[in-house]
Amino acid sequence: MSISASATPEQRPPTTDDLSRPISLLSSIGKGNSYLPADGDLVDEDEEQFTWTKTIFRRKQMVPLDPDAIATRRSVFDDPDLAPHYWPKKDYENLHRFDPTARWTYREERALVRKLDWKIMAMAAIGFSALNLDRSNINQANSGTFLQDLKLTTNDFNLGNTVFKLAFLCAELPSQLISKRVGPDRWIPTQICLWSLVALSQFWLTGRTSFLVCRALLGGLQGGFIPDLILYLSYFYTKTELPIRLAIFWMSLNLCSIIASFLAYGTLHMNGVAGQAGWRWLFMIEGIITLLIGIFSFFRMPPSPTQTKTWFRPNGWFTEREEIIIVNRVIRDDPTKGDMHNREGLTLRRLWTAMCDYDLWPVYLLGLMFGIPTAPPLTYLTLLLRNIGFNTFNTNLLTIPSQALGMVTMFLITLVSESVNERSIVSMMEDLWALPFLVALYALPSNPNPWIFFAVVTGLLSYPYSHPIQVGWCSRNAGAVASRTVNASLYNMFVQASGIISSQIYVASDAPRYHRGNRILIIICTVNVCILYPATKAYYIWRNRQRAKIWDVMTPEERAHYLSTTKDVGNRRLDFRFAH
Repeated sequence: MSISASATPEQRPPTTDDLSRPISLLSSIGKGNSYLPADGDLVDEDEEQFTWTKTIFRRKQMVPLDPDAIATRRSVFDDPDLAPHYWPKKDYENLHRFDPTARWTYREERALVRKLDWKIMAMAAIGFSALNLDRSNINQANSGTFLQDLKLTTNDFNLGNTVFKLAFLCAELPSQLISKRVGPDRWIPTQICLWSLVALSQFWLTGRTSFLVCRALLGGLQGGFIPDLILYLSYFYTKTELPIRLAIFWMSLNLCSIIASFLAYGTLHMNGVAGQAGWRWLFMIEGIITLLIGIFSFFRMPPSPTQTKTWFRPNGWFTEREEIIIVNRVIRDDPTKGDMHNREGLTLRRLWTAMCDYDLWPVYLLGLMFGIPTAPPLTYLTLLLRNIGFNTFNTNLLTIPSQALGMVTMFLITLVSESVNERSIVSMMEDLWALPFLVALYALPSNPNPWIFFAVVTGLLSYPYSHPIQVGWCSRNAGAVASRTVNASLYNMFVQASGIISSQIYVASDAPRYHRGNRILIIICTVNVCILYPATKAYYIWRNRQRAKIWDVMTPEERAHYLSTTKDVGNRRLDFRFAH
């Protein structure tokens, strides 16, 4: 069996006549000796929605795949009536590698994905770790004399968190607009360097005002970073691969927190060095580390799969064959990724259209609510452990078990989500996990045994974090590059708003056990589990059935006419189906 190795299409989509010609004539569409293999060479992987019955009772025999078999999945580009309506735009940066006749094997695809993970994913995870190191080190500092030295109260600390999240929220959309115009490969390293300078400047904090100013600057410079990074990764990975990579992101968050706890344990012992408190050295050292990461990332983030060659990397990262596979597997998986090039800014009209996409509002609402039940205990973990009787240094070490267990539960729940193709019910597991531990935390006596308290809090904070699933869910349901960029930012804005709400639940008047706050968390957790997640799933099932009633009865000619005349884009099109 021969496989197309390199074929470059002309700068135009083929017409229906082109694609309906005999195979021997298809070479007129592209250059080289490529041909279109028979349909039997393609892999059929129709997306199957999750049901409990099929998951529990089906008995699929797992047959090992032939590594040298064709791995190319069927797409709209194999339908001569639909292909012209999905062709990438002429200014798409990877168009010279796009070839719908290209075929590749499982062996090639697996090797290439591993290469992408080392070249692209590793750097993205390191950059994400830099974000988490500089935005969460305030919690490690709080285990020392941070509040006392700056004469801050718990309410001042809450205000600082609120200011940070509000600035983070407000910067989401502007950051996305900048990223889409200049390219995430340029904007992401710039962001890291800028916020690192602010982070290390916290060494010189003097009081409440400087504390709040630094929190605002950090939030403003870090806002939009996560959607920027997701947009960047979408250039290299398919929609089914992205959630697993996002889970690795947030696993790197937990790993970073574990490293930060050890770093804080050592740095806080520097208390008195050069006459300065240990928490000041913590900010300085971690700020320098992330600044170096930012500088390094300028050299490790290529703009696209076909733009890895540069003056300091003359041979690039990928061969021509590998570029063809990367580009075509991504475009075949999601044709809308060819709608814009990677330096194209968003128009106000497209921005407004994406913001008015009411079909994503249920996911936004989940983003607002799902993390509230676990956020206050996580934010106050070091302070809670200090109040219960543990010293500064042991407190930082005792935060490690929940971080380590959280990495495992998060990765497992993401694997489950993709393996059963389910998002709403699986994502709900975070709140379902947290509910009994919140009840136990509320029921503990006023002066509990410190180790029992530690066990309950550790169990609570080992929850399977569903955020990676929901980020990928939002991206998939957006249905187009332009809307995906905006919708990812809007989703993250609701997540940050969630942080603003949660930072007001544990208040000084309720300290040190926060009984009233824990009661509020239990109520919110129950609402999420019993109402919000089931309602979101029901909504998307209903929307898909609405679309199917119209699309499924259309003839091929009617579908082709609709696609050639409709002004609907992304998830507004009748052939789009929402994941749930």
